[in-house]
Amino acid sequence: MLFMISLAWKKQRSVIGFCLIIVVTSILLNLTQLYFIPAVLKAVEDNISMIDLLAIILLFTGASLLLKAGNAYFASCSQVGRIEVRLMIGSMIQNKILTMSYPDMENQDVQRKMDKASMLVASNTAPTEVIWNTLMALIENGVEFLIFICLLGVLSPLLIWSVLGTTIISFFMRDYLNGWGFRHREEEAEYSHRMNYLSDISRDYTIAKDVRVFGMQDWIEDMYHSTLRLYHRFMTKGERIYMAGDLIDVILTFMRNGIIYFFLISAVLKGEMSAPRFVLYFNTVNAFTSGITKIMSEFSYLRKQSRDISAIREFLDYPETFQMKTGIPISPDLTIPYQIELQDVSFHYPKSRRKILSHINLTIRPGEKLAVVGSNGAGKTTLIKLICGFLDPTEGKVLLNNVDIRAFNRQDYYRLFSAVFQNFSILDVTIAENITQDDENFDEDLMKQCIEKAGLTKRIESLPQGIETHIGKVFKDGINLSGGEMQRLMLARALYKNAPIIILDEPTAALDPIAEDAIYHKYNEFTDGRTSIFISHRLASTRFCDRIILITNGQIDEEGTHEDLISQNGNYAALFEIQSKYYRKGEESNEEECPPIFL
Repeated sequence: MLFMISLAWKKQRSVIGFCLIIVVTSILLNLTQLYFIPAVLKAVEDNISMIDLLAIILLFTGASLLLKAGNAYFASCSQVGRIEVRLMIGSMIQNKILTMSYPDMENQDVQRKMDKASMLVASNTAPTEVIWNTLMALIENGVEFLIFICLLGVLSPLLIWSVLGTTIISFFMRDYLNGWGFRHREEEAEYSHRMNYLSDISRDYTIAKDVRVFGMQDWIEDMYHSTLRLYHRFMTKGERIYMAGDLIDVILTFMRNGIIYFFLISAVLKGEMSAPRFVLYFNTVNAFTSGITKIMSEFSYLRKQSRDISAIREFLDYPETFQMKTGIPISPDLTIPYQIELQDVSFHYPKSRRKILSHINLTIRPGEKLAVVGSNGAGKTTLIKLICGFLDPTEGKVLLNNVDIRAFNRQDYYRLFSAVFQNFSILDVTIAENITQDDENFDEDLMKQCIEKAGLTKRIESLPQGIETHIGKVFKDGINLSGGEMQRLMLARALYKNAPIIILDEPTAALDPIAEDAIYHKYNEFTDGRTSIFISHRLASTRFCDRIILITNGQIDEEGTHEDLISQNGNYAALFEIQSKYYRKGEESNEEECPPIFL
């Protein structure tokens, strides 16, 4: 509650202002309606004139209409601010997702928290928006409760204590039962996480061909409905528990109202109470008992909403593994020689004892072109994640110019790198936005130079909208580039960032050898003078590098230039021979000799 009020006070104070105004108008409206009938009866008993009686009726009626209209108007005005606060929290969640430490993104516990938090800001019925209604109802009923206590206090203190006793018992029973959902929130989050995943992959057009060829649709639907059935059982169990709480509340309410009505009727029969007073106290008792019930219910709702909002805060306040906002600041500078050194580095993933990398010692010199090769699963990509600072070693250190990278501001450290990964990120936006990662403030001349260097100028000029052509078909009619064109687009993006260290993590794995050779020649041409790291399982594609290391079973097996490694006649030479024979005549087919693309 304090979190929501604090956030609204900082970002959208109108929400708080309108809530207070609505509470005041609601209290005045309820008091007006409470005193309306008793005032009319009192006027009739006093035998006042018809004009005065009509004046009283018109006064109360006009006040009621005015207060109702004002209440509805202010409620409508407050809705915009409440939505903005909810969307603001959604933006905070999105920013957390985009900036949180990389290892946390792979943490399943964090993923469940993320899914739960995202779900709790997804609609107008989300607790981050509905909680304002709960707070207003609590304040309104709380103030009215104090007024009604004063009115009923003159009747019987015992009456008040009996009402309070049954109400408090009802509250704690319902509060405990309503807390069932919070106590089982991890189970609910697991079901939501599974259904969200299956729903997302069913809409993922990148697997659409596989779904149709392999007939995966029934399998995916079966998994979804199986999870949905489990979720339905979970929710049904919860609703039964909540219903039990409601039943207990009904029984206690019946007991409470019976005591009150018995007391009032006895007072009238004994002649201790006049008709106007009876109506006033009867209405007061009704309002008092319903008000207490509302207060207890709203407290239960508030507790439930607070638990939900605490789930959002658990994600927002999840501690960062890296120094994302603190640490030594660093700024990329092409004039500074950057040396990266791995000292006795080992790494294994959490909850796994198998080392992906074991006791790696490696120095990447400024301006060096280093190739990292090896078979699938050897640990090449993990090595790059450590160098880029996506992961920290479980043993040893990664140094930048003799400083442990854990001491740097990690966001600043990322700015030193420009990378093209195997699964690179193409967004469903324009070509210009994909290259510059910006939608307004970008250097168009520099972008066009990068496009020219990447060899995409003719292709983009052939498009009707040029650099404003949309890529992808999610939001509007766009185009799909070929694999080679996509690689050139990624090269243009890497060039536009102009970072001092360039990483290429098997970006051409899906291309044929001719297209791969052309792309790597482009990379080689524009990485001169910069520290460059090339990762590939095709050994011949990295012959232009200054040094090649072969990773085998998480360790550096061999190291040297291409010629050195071939002359050693070790594992590198054996792998190279296996890969190269498919490009030589007669070993696999009787076709004419293929051009020596790499050899």
